[in-house]
Amino acid sequence: MQDIITVEDLVVIYPDGTRAVDGISFRVKEGEFFGFLGPNGAGKSTTIKTLTTLLRKTSGRVSVAGYDLEKSQREIRRSIGVLSQETSLDVDLNGWENLRLQGRLQQLHGSVLENRIEELLKLVQLDEVARKPAGRYSGGMRKRLDLASALIHKPKLLFLDEPTTGLDTQSRVAIWEYLEALNKEEKITIFLTTQYLEEADRLCRELSIIDHGKLIAKGSPSELKAALGGDTITLTLEDALLRAKTKELLRTIGGVTNILDSESGVIAYAKNAGQIIADIVTTLDKNSIRPSFLSISSPTLDDVFLRQTGRRIRSEELSRKETEPFLM
Repeated sequence: MQDIITVEDLVVIYPDGTRAVDGISFRVKEGEFFGFLGPNGAGKSTTIKTLTTLLRKTSGRVSVAGYDLEKSQREIRRSIGVLSQETSLDVDLNGWENLRLQGRLQQLHGSVLENRIEELLKLVQLDEVARKPAGRYSGGMRKRLDLASALIHKPKLLFLDEPTTGLDTQSRVAIWEYLEALNKEEKITIFLTTQYLEEADRLCRELSIIDHGKLIAKGSPSELKAALGGDTITLTLEDALLRAKTKELLRTIGGVTNILDSESGVIAYAKNAGQIIADIVTTLDKNSIRPSFLSISSPTLDDVFLRQTGRRIRSEELSRKETEPFLM
């Protein structure tokens, strides 16, 4: 497959001197579902704004949809669709009118436009409410209409900048299903920026993880998680002074492959963690170390980020709610 996006040594520096993107390089193949993962302020939105011609790069070489970013911005805009964090709808117009407006901006007219509108309204399941004002739509419905607007001209490359931010779980899953269908059935290349780990894990076949403007990891979700070397064991310690002793004891237990400090204790990685957890508890107890929280989970992309940076993309409190505690 050919590369549809090529980024080499991209640098973006804001007027105040902030180096928002610091020499990153990556490639996206045609037909791929590519994820750009990182916390708020990492440089995700700056990168996507640069690739979609909304922000001027400071240096580096960028090619999008076969066009040079500096020389062919108009051609790039004609080849891409963009869905940003905030919807760009006219709330006074109904669903049909919003799509017709967007279609005319893309130089579509007559039966070609009318048929495309009908097709997209059915795709995002808004055909029954197409004549209602967009201002009366729910957040999820507005996001689906915005997605339809981005697809009106049949782009071969779709940029999504945190498209499910602020949506409830049901609406988020619905958007995921539409995006999976677009990628698999319509063969649209999708470039997704997100801080939702489950979103990247479910949708993306390839990932680049960015932090402080630099790429820190690349690969498929399964490859990145497999590189951690086993399951994740999370231990919360009430006394931070016990952290060094806990790590020392964990190193004596066979099967533990790596140990890291965390915000509230220690993270260990181990193959077949369920088989050695009893040894861990017994060893710690003999040394008067009793974690207030201990859990086992499969590796996540958050663990990948923790391994690379020493911190999580999101707080441990949120991550903890997604795991079943072994011991409280």
